[in-house]
Amino acid sequence: MLEKIYTIPVNEAFDACRDSEVPECPFCRLYKKLENDELDIILGAAMMEPDVRIKTNEQGFCGKHYRNMLERKNRLGMALMLESHLDVVRKVTEPQLLSLKGVGTSASKKLGELEEDCYVCRRIDHSLGKMVENAALLWQTEPEFRDKMAAQKMVCLPHYRAFAEVSRNVMNKKEFARFYEELTKVVNTYFDELRGDVSWFCKKFDYRYEDEPWGNSKDAVERAVRFLSGEM
Repeated sequence: MLEKIYTIPVNEAFDACRDSEVPECPFCRLYKKLENDELDIILGAAMMEPDVRIKTNEQGFCGKHYRNMLERKNRLGMALMLESHLDVVRKVTEPQLLSLKGVGTSASKKLGELEEDCYVCRRIDHSLGKMVENAALLWQTEPEFRDKMAAQKMVCLPHYRAFAEVSRNVMNKKEFARFYEELTKVVNTYFDELRGDVSWFCKKFDYRYEDEPWGNSKDAVERAVRFLSGEM
């Protein structure tokens, strides 16, 4: 079922990316907004809310989001969260009365789980998942949104996969076949242009092409990385 709280930002992102001169994946745009919002919230009043602190103590944050929080320069806010999170993590490394064969195994498992966990990532993944599902339902129910999708300049490969997988579950076979064809056309059109730009970038380092114009290839490497990895 369509949820207005998610359909509004989805439509806004698809509109903005359609109208932008710079190719951008609409789901990456949504990811970045969600990420900025979550980081602002977690370093604001939310850090002192008991239910939030319980979750951040248990889950911690990934390296990327620790760095993002440091960039926001709220050291006291981070210190308050880290103080209680470190207390939780310290318990994992307490000496354990186990047989020699089992010493450290539970600690290693728990530390491994912490390395893979992140409070901000979980929040983003939940909201973005809802937005991808709503985008699929919008395509299914609103002809205007179909036109928006067809007019996109690019969709990165990770979100191309996610969008297709979610859509397969909400559409019938006939609808999905048409959807997949239209989405893949958007992806492959950009794919082929990008491949050409990367090739031309490489050729520009050959003396035979040094006097030729760069065209759109100067940022081809950066664009290829964004296309392949997305904003995840």
